[in-house]
Amino acid sequence: MMTARVRAPEFRGRGWLNTGGRELTLADLRGRLVVLDFWTFCCINCLHVLDELRPLEEKYGDALVVIGVHSPKFEHERDPVALAAAVERYGVHHPVLDDADMVMWQQYAAKAWPTLSVIDPEGYVVASMAGEGHAEGLSRLLDELIATHEAKGTLRRGDGPYVAATADDTLLRFPGKVIELPSGNLLVSDSARHSVAELTPDGDALVRRIGTGERGRADGPADRASFSEPQGLCLLPDGRTVVVADTVNHLLRGVDLESGEVRTLAGTGRQWRSVDDDGVSLSSPWDVAWFSDRVVVAMAGIHQLWWFDPASGDTGVYAGTTVESLRDGPIPDVWMAQPSGLSAYGEKLWIADSETSALRWIEAGELHTAAGQGLFDFGHVDGAGKEALLQHPLGVGALPDGSVLVADTYNGAVRRYDPATDEMSTVDSGLAEPSDVLVTRAGDVFVVESGAHRLVRLAPGTVKTVEGERHRTERPPSPLAPGEVTLDVVFTPAPGQKLDTTYGPSTRLVVSAAPPELLLEGEGTGTALSRRLVLNPAVPQGILQVVAQAATCDADVEHAACHLTRQDWGVPVVVDPTGPDRLPLILRGLDA
Repeated sequence: MMTARVRAPEFRGRGWLNTGGRELTLADLRGRLVVLDFWTFCCINCLHVLDELRPLEEKYGDALVVIGVHSPKFEHERDPVALAAAVERYGVHHPVLDDADMVMWQQYAAKAWPTLSVIDPEGYVVASMAGEGHAEGLSRLLDELIATHEAKGTLRRGDGPYVAATADDTLLRFPGKVIELPSGNLLVSDSARHSVAELTPDGDALVRRIGTGERGRADGPADRASFSEPQGLCLLPDGRTVVVADTVNHLLRGVDLESGEVRTLAGTGRQWRSVDDDGVSLSSPWDVAWFSDRVVVAMAGIHQLWWFDPASGDTGVYAGTTVESLRDGPIPDVWMAQPSGLSAYGEKLWIADSETSALRWIEAGELHTAAGQGLFDFGHVDGAGKEALLQHPLGVGALPDGSVLVADTYNGAVRRYDPATDEMSTVDSGLAEPSDVLVTRAGDVFVVESGAHRLVRLAPGTVKTVEGERHRTERPPSPLAPGEVTLDVVFTPAPGQKLDTTYGPSTRLVVSAAPPELLLEGEGTGTALSRRLVLNPAVPQGILQVVAQAATCDADVEHAACHLTRQDWGVPVVVDPTGPDRLPLILRGLDA
């Protein structure tokens, strides 16, 4: 709990969604518990928090109001139409404030996506939590606040301000990925309808639907099985089994094409939290591809690629360390950022690495970057790979000539990269959030135009050259003094929890920088949450990339449950002689 009572700043933004057109104020919510969820719809950690909040909204529905504060990272996310689509796509059933200019972000001193701020019934900010994995701690805090304010007579229960928006009735609803079946039909993950749809070869008519269409995780026949926002699809060499990345369920599911039967292949339904996990939990698998005689899984939730062996059911890490950034080299010791699209051809595995806006590939055990410059640089620029820019690509499709098509999602474009010439070009544009590209056996190219709820066929041979704009994520930078700086990650266990040292140190801190020259000292991994850094006075600005985690367990109970709190920060900094020599970050800010 905060020791000082701080009045919650008033709501300010461009507009509201899910309120029926009503503009909300803090006075409207007086007497209710309010949780502000600062999110941006590109961010997988933010999507995890949406899922964590759903049971809390149900449990505390008459006392709690959750308000999503959408503070965008990418330029595309500033588009109010795109935001409205994302609210429907991800099943957001609470009011959302469009914080397009990051005003609320600054007023509530947010430094990371996601951040939760708790406002009590009297209008005071009583807690702030960065990152995901706070559901249990937040539940205990809400229980305490409800007891306190019921006793004081300041709690007001009743219906909340949420008003559901209406959705059009279309054949597909925010489809994600597509593959071609041996029959020539197309199989599409119909993500917002929580099902898999088989379409005719032209993509225009429904043959059958696998799944009830309601969010769930039931195995069984096609008309009783259920998924939760499925994405990637992969046909196994048997020609009969399709592996489905059941993203929000954190599972791999198998579909028998002959019977329509659905079964769980891998995962527990629990989200992977740490290297000490049970070894079988997954985290937001977003795409799957057959490569090197096994299924490779784009594990978007933890910035890695995993492998899955269908014969044994075993899984393991293929590439990535869970650090969210861009670093090439021999796998697995590489860095990725929310890999979301895979396509294998020959000896290459192409990867759409969405949060670095990068096209990458693995060949002969090494990860390479064809185009992409880091977590905060993006745009729509053609040309040589090192100069070309994309914006949050989600899909890739390899071509027989060795080149690759990219679903450049937030640019609304399909791009083509030719490794023979190291050139990026634009094939088509003006699309509504394309999320995948399929090259059929006949050579046709289908694009999943997710924002338009359809598949479209590209005209052959069309290439456009774009010299578009370069963008960079603009967030208020933190001034820091050159030379020695102390990084302090402040962590307070949730109510009823204590640090867990059963298996060694309970905390872990990883620090890096972009550009690397920004840090003269302090890069690397350690167990202390405080770190001496030395900033290079010759580098005027950059990004400090910080990953912190803390293990806790329930205190004073016989069968204590274990918990892991983790957060990734990309902190923009300017090196300023008048700046402070300390950078505090809140891992779980129940006391600050």
